[in-house]
Amino acid sequence: MSSTHETPPDPVRNAFDRGVVACGRIAAWLVFVAMAISVYEVIMRYAFASPTSWVHETVVMLVAVSFAFAGPAALAGNRHIRVKVLYDSVGPAARLWLDRFNDLVAFLFCLGMSYAAFTMFWDASHNPLGEWQLERSGTSWNPPFPALVKGVIMVALIIMCLQTLLHFVQSLRGKPAPQIDDTEGTA
Repeated sequence: MSSTHETPPDPVRNAFDRGVVACGRIAAWLVFVAMAISVYEVIMRYAFASPTSWVHETVVMLVAVSFAFAGPAALAGNRHIRVKVLYDSVGPAARLWLDRFNDLVAFLFCLGMSYAAFTMFWDASHNPLGEWQLERSGTSWNPPFPALVKGVIMVALIIMCLQTLLHFVQSLRGKPAPQIDDTEGTA
């Protein structure tokens, strides 16, 4: 029995985005790691009356890293926010111009956010004298997670800058953003 179901086009635009999607899939597993150590904490606390001092901060850090890399992964898979009513109501030539406008605005936004993230990371990774010193949480365990998460957010925004710049160049060359099937899971 053969199926005439057509395979939807790949929403990933280029090799850089494919790498981002692969890294995003790895980062998504951090949520499961966070869940596993949360279960460990519950068992230790309630079964053995031996609570941990490191689980809460570690879980928050792992989930924050996973969420930070969700932005570049969504952008790579063309799953970012778009005003579909406007986009779907115009023809291919106008869509290409909308892609160019969207890519340029997204690039400028990510560039500004990257600068803001850099200043936050710099402040979290250097003392007032300019020497390398990671900001710590201030708890009894005191890990350097605040500085590390700020660094991850900065990296994620820089990745998004590169992505939007590549997307803008592709749209200038006449390659439209791929259409995605956003009816997945609907009857």
